[in-house]
Amino acid sequence: MTETIQQIIEVIRSNSSFLLTTHEGPDGDAIGSSLALASFLRKIGKEVTVHYQDPVPDLYAFLPGAATVLSHIPDTDYDVSVVLDIGERRRAGGEFCRFSRVTTTINLDHHLSCDNFGDYNLIDSQAASTGILVHRILEAYGYRFDRETALCLYVSIITDTGSFRYSNANGEAFSVSGAMIECGINAWDVAEQLYENQPQKRLELLAKCLPTLEVFKEGQAASVTVTCEMYAACNADAVLTDGFVNYPRSIRGVEVAIFFRQLDEFKWKIGFRSKGKVNVAAFSQALGGGGHHNAAGCTVDGSLEDVKALVYGIVDEYL
Repeated sequence: MTETIQQIIEVIRSNSSFLLTTHEGPDGDAIGSSLALASFLRKIGKEVTVHYQDPVPDLYAFLPGAATVLSHIPDTDYDVSVVLDIGERRRAGGEFCRFSRVTTTINLDHHLSCDNFGDYNLIDSQAASTGILVHRILEAYGYRFDRETALCLYVSIITDTGSFRYSNANGEAFSVSGAMIECGINAWDVAEQLYENQPQKRLELLAKCLPTLEVFKEGQAASVTVTCEMYAACNADAVLTDGFVNYPRSIRGVEVAIFFRQLDEFKWKIGFRSKGKVNVAAFSQALGGGGHHNAAGCTVDGSLEDVKALVYGIVDEYL
């Protein structure tokens, strides 16, 4: 892994233009890690474009560089593309996957299941977040961390560790976060932005979601559901459902939580969460998805009744 980091540093030093991207529906780690890397690259004199298939959620608009993220890739050549926190290349979206004007690709990820699609692949499922991998690269480069880069890295870590509540909150996550705090990050200011700043319609959507709670497998598993009808009733969108899956997971005795999120009439996004004893990546992989030990997801076609029967059957079999 040290050798791969040194190879990536050499690629950074010897090239001038970079295209950065991450997965659809970007979360705190995807956004924080990519914006941190972009901040670093710009500060050492590189030309950087950051492209996301989906917009930056309002929740993360306070991060430095968020306003520079593009929804379309400029029609130009790039020396290097860096794909972060993605698991599978296709999750970057069709525009990026079709884009061919790049010489070298770097893949940075911490998913348990990740394709080695890059020319250089830095993958470590033990890393608490992809931001941790970015930190390793910058530290090995000898970069003196500034507040903007540190803020993005800090957000990537605290969001992917559930504010250090999840089992991936290891010593490295705490030590790197502490170092970022020393760069001038105010932990309360960040927490206020992330957790004390939600729009009213998120609560209204949650109020419709919670009555869908189902507990099964003798109390070991539970689920909640959000439908397109609920979105319409609250004038809300999928971005506001971030964290909904944590409500069934918080129930005493539940080891596996499931979130059914409707994409269209017969398509559902399934999110799995574990308290640590169960590897939920196994569930998503059985359904064509991927993820981590404690957090994974996939997309399944069918009616809600059929999709639930399929997912519950797999969970029942594995448990």
